[in-house]
Amino acid sequence: MKQLKEFVMDLSLAVKQWQALIGEPSVLLGEAATAAYGSDTSGAYRRIPAALRIEDSACLQDVMRIASRHQVPVYPISTGQNWGYGTALPARDGCVVLDLSPLKKIIDFDAELGVVTLEPGVTQGMLADFLEAGQHPYLVPVTGAGPTCSLLGNALERGYGVTPHVDHFGAVTDLEAVLPDGSLYRSALREAGGEELARLFKWGIGPYTTGLFTQGGFGVVTRMSIILARRPECIKVCLFSLKDDALLEPAVERIRSLLIKLPGTLGAINLMNQHRVLSMSAPYPIDKLGSDNMIPQAVIDAMGRQYQIMPWTGFATLYGTHRVVAAAQKEMQKALSGVASRTLFLTPDRARTLAGLSKWIPGAIGQRLTSVAGTLAQSLGLVAGRPNETALPLAYWRNPNSQQGAFKNPARDGCGLTWYAPLVPMRPSGVRAYVNMVKQITPGHGIEPLITFTSLNDRLFDSTVPLLFDRENPEAVAAAAACYQHLFETGRIQGWFPYRLGINSMQKLVDLQTDSLIFQARLRKDLDPHDLMSPGRYC
Repeated sequence: MKQLKEFVMDLSLAVKQWQALIGEPSVLLGEAATAAYGSDTSGAYRRIPAALRIEDSACLQDVMRIASRHQVPVYPISTGQNWGYGTALPARDGCVVLDLSPLKKIIDFDAELGVVTLEPGVTQGMLADFLEAGQHPYLVPVTGAGPTCSLLGNALERGYGVTPHVDHFGAVTDLEAVLPDGSLYRSALREAGGEELARLFKWGIGPYTTGLFTQGGFGVVTRMSIILARRPECIKVCLFSLKDDALLEPAVERIRSLLIKLPGTLGAINLMNQHRVLSMSAPYPIDKLGSDNMIPQAVIDAMGRQYQIMPWTGFATLYGTHRVVAAAQKEMQKALSGVASRTLFLTPDRARTLAGLSKWIPGAIGQRLTSVAGTLAQSLGLVAGRPNETALPLAYWRNPNSQQGAFKNPARDGCGLTWYAPLVPMRPSGVRAYVNMVKQITPGHGIEPLITFTSLNDRLFDSTVPLLFDRENPEAVAAAAACYQHLFETGRIQGWFPYRLGINSMQKLVDLQTDSLIFQARLRKDLDPHDLMSPGRYC
């Protein structure tokens, strides 16, 4: 009880000093902080005693000195739109949220070499608008999370996308951070060799320490430099289908061979099962559910016929000159022959034309074609580096509520979503075993088996399985949590483990570590002895 009273007293003193530093309107307390940052698609809850809206990065050193002086734990967020992994919620109770979304400066842009340095609040949409306004020929490293999401935050979570720089942290060269005691982190190359070299050379000089700030809590990252992929002369998408589920294994072999043959030209390849594509293209058939509240296979088959969606759908992108893309297209046609059906190559412009023409087709067929063509056109816009919301309707598929604002916000709008996102080696038999596991486990918890594979390289897929549920139903929330636990434990035993975790799963990682946990503890002993920075986050 004494420790609790001391903590409350110290928080009160810290709040007064923060109010004097950044102004009372920028310090939210109690219910106001919870209302602003307390919603999460998983249905999780955290006690948030306060939140600070940071309008100027220059004040962050003093903010952290106050936190350190009074031993108040803090949790920095970029835009707080980490859908399916915790949104803006801290990993533990009692943390003060540091909201960095007001920091929206593009600090530096090298138009000649294609490197941008930006603050945490710069979103995919902001960077797209900036590049478009200046007619700069570069691609935004987009994700499916939408144009309102932070570039810096996604890179720090080691997120990935479908544009040429698949690994988003792989494109990060330099960053600056405020440490728990208020001191600064700057890379050795930046201090010794200058900002330009640091922005251009990822590995710097001496021990590589920049990676410590990813998926962890060693500091508040205030700026980041990212290499942008140059917009190529030609962008063309390859769409293909597998008409039989039994073709999955040979398709994996062909995909792997193409990734080996066409490095630099072929971007990431997505392979989605019928369930997953329907969740993005068709309304949730709530009036056709079975007695177990699941969609019967006969209904899935009928929807597949109605929307012309086969058991598996592939989506790949070619980048390069017209001649290089034409040659790569021939390689893809040859490699996919005998396995893929309805192979189609489209440019973003042609997809937009088809979407416009489909609107002129009357009746139900026209409506279905318009829906599919519109989704396709938006997907091609995404691979061309223009962020949009084409993937976000997935989060709303089982949500009884409608969108409330101009932009989709699954947490605000009551969507139930948790991601299971394991790494899966690109071996045909292993991919099949993984699919079988997901299809066996999810229905037992009332979750539809929606599966996507995305190639990270020619050796490894990341699979994303969205666990969609009714967040207003406590039993459904508990079932989704149990489903994740079941997938996590079964997948780990069979050799598949998530590349990132949500806030409710981070303790599971801690429980599985020994030597790596000791190493992290030794680092924290010096950098954060009072465990004030994002406590419980991955360690």
